Amino acid sequence: MQTYTIAFFGHRQIEDIDIMEKSLTALIEARISEKEYVEFLVGRNGDFDRSVSSVIRTMQKRKGSENTAHVLVLPYMTAEYFRNQEAFEAYYDEIEIMDASAHFKNAITKRNRAMIDRADEIIFYLERDAGGAYDAYRYASEKGKNVKNIAIKMNKTY
Repeated sequence: MQTYTIAFFGHRQIEDIDIMEKSLTALIEARISEKEYVEFLVGRNGDFDRSVSSVIRTMQKRKGSENTAHVLVLPYMTAEYFRNQEAFEAYYDEIEIMDASAHFKNAITKRNRAMIDRADEIIFYLERDAGGAYDAYRYASEKGKNVKNIAIKMNKTY
């Protein structure tokens, strides 16, 4: 079975979540229909990540989850995950926790780069050229990855 991997990165705070979720829904639905098996790599660091997971779960319920995997990739063992492990395992198809040897200040960057390296496509929600999501975008672009920015309001074209 051919696996197509998509990673998601966006800003922690998003003003117009409804419009963003419509774009995400169309994109995720298209990939599920086009590809034999889709692995969705997500974090859990803000509005965009939570919206992505919500859309993935909705699409899995609507279209079935036989050809998808909703994978949470944590940079390290978080207190939230530790306290709520059962709920996390019920929500996500898989949970991966990166190597704990990275210093916590670098762990998110290390996790983001690992997700990008693994992905066939990276979906961004970028409205500004600053922050962790933008750093991930620069890294993905340098690697020649297939990147897509779904932000409607942008200060610059990325």
